[in-house]
Amino acid sequence: MARPSRRNEVFLADSRLGNFKPGSKMVDDENYAEHVRKLGEAYVTVKRQILCHQSSTTGLFPCNLAEAPHEAHIRDSIYCASAAWALSLAYRKIDNDKGRTYELGQSAVKCMRGILFCWIRQADKVEKFKLSQSASTALHSKFHMTTGDTLAGDEEYNHLQIDCVGLFLLFLVQMISSGLQIIYTTDEVNFIQNLVYYVERAYRTPDYGMWERGSKYNNGSTELHASSIGMAKVALEAINGFNLFGDKGAAWSVIYVDVDAHNRNRTIFDCVLPRESNSKNTDACLIPTVSWPAFAIHDEELRNRTMAKAVRKLQGQYGFKRFLRDGYGTVLEEKNRKYYKPTEIKTFDGIECEWPLFFIFMVIDGVFKGSADQVEKYQNLLQPLLAETSDGVVVPKYYYISQECIEAERAKPGSQIRIPSMEEETGHLFLLGQAVYMVSKLLVDGLLHITELDVIKRHLPAAARPRHSIRYSFFQGRTSDLVVQIVLIAESVRLQQMLATYGILSQTPHQIEPIEVWSPNELTKAFGFLGVNKKLGLSGRPMRPVGGLGTSKLYYVCGHLVVCYPLLFEVSDFYLSQDMNLVIDDVKSDLVFLAKRWKLSGRPTFCMLVREENIRGPNTREYLDLLAEFKTGSCGGVNVRLGRLQTLISAACVENLDFLQSVPDTYTFKYVDELSMKSSFRSLTDVSRLAKLDDEPIDIQPLKFMSSYDIVQRLYHTDNMFAQTQILSVLLEREGLDYRIEDSTIKDRLDRLLRKAGVHQNWHVVRFCAGLLKKMVDSLAPSLTAMLVRGKQATIGVFGHEEKVIDKPMPPFKIKAILYSTTGPYDVSDIALQQEMILNIGKYISTSPELFEGILKIRIGWIIEAMRRELCIIEDKDVSIYSMPPSEVRKLLLITLARFGGQVERTPLQTRQLDGAFNRVPRDFYDRVWRILEKTPGGLKVCGYHLPQQPTLSDMTMYEMNFSLLVEHMLSNITDPAYRQIMVELFMVVSTLLDRNPEVQFLSAVDMDKLVQQGFDEFQKDQSRLEVQEKQDDMLTFFNTAPNVKRGTTSYLAKAVVNNLMQGAVRSSQDEFCSIS
Repeated sequence: MARPSRRNEVFLADSRLGNFKPGSKMVDDENYAEHVRKLGEAYVTVKRQILCHQSSTTGLFPCNLAEAPHEAHIRDSIYCASAAWALSLAYRKIDNDKGRTYELGQSAVKCMRGILFCWIRQADKVEKFKLSQSASTALHSKFHMTTGDTLAGDEEYNHLQIDCVGLFLLFLVQMISSGLQIIYTTDEVNFIQNLVYYVERAYRTPDYGMWERGSKYNNGSTELHASSIGMAKVALEAINGFNLFGDKGAAWSVIYVDVDAHNRNRTIFDCVLPRESNSKNTDACLIPTVSWPAFAIHDEELRNRTMAKAVRKLQGQYGFKRFLRDGYGTVLEEKNRKYYKPTEIKTFDGIECEWPLFFIFMVIDGVFKGSADQVEKYQNLLQPLLAETSDGVVVPKYYYISQECIEAERAKPGSQIRIPSMEEETGHLFLLGQAVYMVSKLLVDGLLHITELDVIKRHLPAAARPRHSIRYSFFQGRTSDLVVQIVLIAESVRLQQMLATYGILSQTPHQIEPIEVWSPNELTKAFGFLGVNKKLGLSGRPMRPVGGLGTSKLYYVCGHLVVCYPLLFEVSDFYLSQDMNLVIDDVKSDLVFLAKRWKLSGRPTFCMLVREENIRGPNTREYLDLLAEFKTGSCGGVNVRLGRLQTLISAACVENLDFLQSVPDTYTFKYVDELSMKSSFRSLTDVSRLAKLDDEPIDIQPLKFMSSYDIVQRLYHTDNMFAQTQILSVLLEREGLDYRIEDSTIKDRLDRLLRKAGVHQNWHVVRFCAGLLKKMVDSLAPSLTAMLVRGKQATIGVFGHEEKVIDKPMPPFKIKAILYSTTGPYDVSDIALQQEMILNIGKYISTSPELFEGILKIRIGWIIEAMRRELCIIEDKDVSIYSMPPSEVRKLLLITLARFGGQVERTPLQTRQLDGAFNRVPRDFYDRVWRILEKTPGGLKVCGYHLPQQPTLSDMTMYEMNFSLLVEHMLSNITDPAYRQIMVELFMVVSTLLDRNPEVQFLSAVDMDKLVQQGFDEFQKDQSRLEVQEKQDDMLTFFNTAPNVKRGTTSYLAKAVVNNLMQGAVRSSQDEFCSIS
């Protein structure tokens, strides 16, 4: 972002934000008197317009003086407090401030503490929300002004507004950094730490957003909002390593942030922009998100696109629309109803209210950018909209179109004079607008500098911001020449010796003492003590795994230095770590991830724990090649440095976990100890190899009629691992996991079988056992969220059976329930395979989103079916995908996605089957369906599903994501992938016909299946005549015909549509037939 050319540059203007121009020094002798006079005027205005409404008990401000003067909203109160705080900062430069600096600052403190008072009484909600992220457990967003009591129940009001909490945390840091004391006790410190946990998962928490209405349909539904995610991201950046007691604080008043949670919010925020949500293509609330006060993004290109889109779509003569088809404040909106009726938002199209508030935000944005032209432009737009009163300038909340002017405005947008809301006439001010106006006036009048208003320098790139403390990690931005430090920890001396024979440097746990090696699970337990408060009922950090960024820091724990290896090397409950090729691929991916996503001061340290079992499998050579590659200084294009841990500490990122000093001495953390081995490996030839075992299944039907005792006897006499698993599955269904067989339970035996099968590379048994044990892999929720925020939907379920649509992020326990309810009844092994697929798709959609171009709905079961068909093409035989190693499954997915990669030649049928299974459509497909629907009053029918013209066209817009998803919902009724693709081709044909014949319109509902059948009938007639083939019911020959060739499928489908035209199924305004060429 551009900075002002000189530090002391100020902006002089009249009281209406008039003439913007560079001025002289901030406060020189010549202008001192004028400066004091302006401050005095500002003080009187703030007192009369804002502070006079502040509650004397809670310090909160009302959000609607006219209709609910006793209601205080968190967001409005924060902005009102910011105006008082900003003026107090301006007064600090005056010697004789008449006590106003302290008075104004304490007004801000009282408000912030009032909010804290209201929220801390809802600590139980914070505790529940950390686990569920549901609207019923959200902190309330409005309270009684005098008592701080709740005003509306969880179901009565849309309280879930993540941006409110993020905004509070941001201004809390800003105000404390300026010298205000807001937090008083350790209880409050613990509560703020838990507020950090509250916002950490904003990236997967659909909420109601800044306007409290959720989706633009105002029907009670939530959705992911970029503004909420952006505010959460900003809050995490601002408060990381921050001491809530300011300069007087101790180690236990410092706030910690999960760097991986921040990264997920940052990544997904970048993906959603420049959209606000699925239903809102843009929104005015993005302006304060990417500019003051949040400055949530510093990618200039993306920031400019976001701002430009908001300006282009929403700016009018009287301000900005909040979003398109927003009914708030219009004369057509019924005030006595909470939600809209279906199709109702169409009535607000073109008559949305315009808010001058966002002109003010654009003025402030111009000041921070040092853009005189932008400031002048929006001053000129704003000036006629303001009203002069005896108490100062009044900012109308919005301007609306009167009843009698609605039709004229719709006919010619921008032609009608709008009427301001009633603030001037009634004196019931819009306090949020007045507060932001006061901040802008202080900046433009030169009374306040941008570096004073933005104390923590959010407007600057991360590297230019001041650091809170060197004891704690700090977001500094990405360096182009980042080096990832790598330390290899061998679990035994003999393994270290063997690696040394290949020139690979490693250390054992004993050799790095007193430094300890921790597992990521142990680090998770340590962070579980952060924020614990029994009085408030707060349990601290949820037991979420520490991600790759968090494990790349070194930690000081009670005087001991700790290094942590990534979750990748943990002996996991899941089985993926047993596939060394997958581990090798994940190591390289993790290094690329660190190089791309590391934003902290210091270098990341990648601790690789090398176990003896890693060199026993069939991929030992590849594993050693990876370790040897580290010595070259580059791995997969990432700069790396392999060395001894002791020599890497000085350049590493080190975090001090001072909060663990209060942990009871009776609690001890486990560290990785060195394995003691009597013999040693001189070379790889001494390492015993483990054979790959492939077992055949047995028929389990007879077992179901045997007694449990007889089944156990059968188990004793079975060496076949697959058969053992099948036998145990019968016993499990009958007796349960805790049923004992001699000295162990069924669960114990399945666990041992899973481990043994993994060692011997019997992957079908591994997946079977994992499904029976209901194993769940980590990071399923982030992987699904990665799909959703890129405008996709996901479905979980077996191909050919019922699927469950996932259109909003959800917690792991809900994903688990869906997996086992939709896939468990059909194939237990598929439960594990679908988890692999979710992880793999999440990985590829994040790193190579172009692979998913044209795919809106990611149907996991259908993609597995596509991979099965691709495997048959490649192998030319039926091969079980369950028997493939996870690494090969990942490669197969990539090959199947890259349909033009040239690996295999595909027939038209195979291409249609794959594209249909992937639900892939042409680039402008959904726009074409919209245009078809415009000319089809009766709507469209596909496989019994009817997509009506109304209310579809009234509720939605052509480019809206929700319309595309609705079309996908219609097509999801098709069960054959090839038929689905033929249907897509038919829609393209119909669209082309209608585009070239604009006078044509269908009279009744169009049955698309009937058109396909008619096209197929014409195809069979030609086949009988030209190829002398008998008529067939099977469409496979038709599906295997290329589309755009002579006598291709396109010509027959077009003929079917034209025949319908000739039979009167369509209406034409001219007496001529339509053409398709």
